[in-house]
Order: sequence, then structure tokens, then C-alpha cells
Amino acid sequence: RIDDGRVVPELCRQALEGKKFTLHGDGKQTRSFCYVDDLVSGIIAYFESNEIEPINLGNPVERTMIDFADNIEKIVGKKVERTFLPARPDDPMRRCPNISRAKERLGWEPQVDLETGLRQTIEFFKGELA
Repeated sequence: RIDDGRVVPELCRQALEGKKFTLHGDGKQTRSFCYVDDLVSGIIAYFESNEIEPINLGNPVERTMIDFADNIEKIVGKKVERTFLPARPDDPMRRCPNISRAKERLGWEPQVDLETGLRQTIEFFKGELA
């Protein structure tokens, strides 16, 4: 959903509507973004396996929030002004899943790179805003 307030839809919406990016902290905190198709394939692999222990799914490639915003600008094709707000007190500097169990036990790892996933997401959001 484009209006759920999370970083992916929020920054995409801001870029598409010609508004400033709103980033919390200095933008150097890292996040790992997993495209929904990859997550679904991981869930299916888990349910089709005999595994009973928890297994992390996600994309282990970390990006700074500045790099993430740069990627959105590149895809949208325009420079977006940035506003930096104070960091949220409970916001970690780093979020990155350890997917080694998924690789070893399920033979699973994400296939969709950030740019491809963002392109598809932005196209979807364009339709939502139309």
C-alpha cells in the first residue's frame, strides 16, 4: 500500500508526487530490502520442506537509506530534495537478515535485485496514484 507509512512506499510516493524525501537520522543507517516475489518463494520453499525450526527469509544485501533514495531518484528520473529529521529513538543503525539457514536447508536465496524490485514497485505505485 502506498499510504502505509513505511519507507519503501513513503519514499516512492514522495518522489512520484514531487515532494521532498523525508529521511530520519543521517541516512547512513542500513536496511535490507526483499522483493515480495522472493519472500513468497521462500515461504513456499519452507512449507514444502520438512523444516520445523525458524528460518530467516529476506535479502542480505544492505543499503544505506541515502543509497536507497538515490536508487529511487534514478528510476523516477528526477532529483528529489531531502529533509533529514532526527533519528527515531528505537531505530537500529543496521537491519540485515542472516539467511544462511534458508540457503543451506531450503536451497533458497533472493533472486530480485533492488533496482528491479524498485522499478516494479514504482510502476505499481504510479497506478495507485493515477
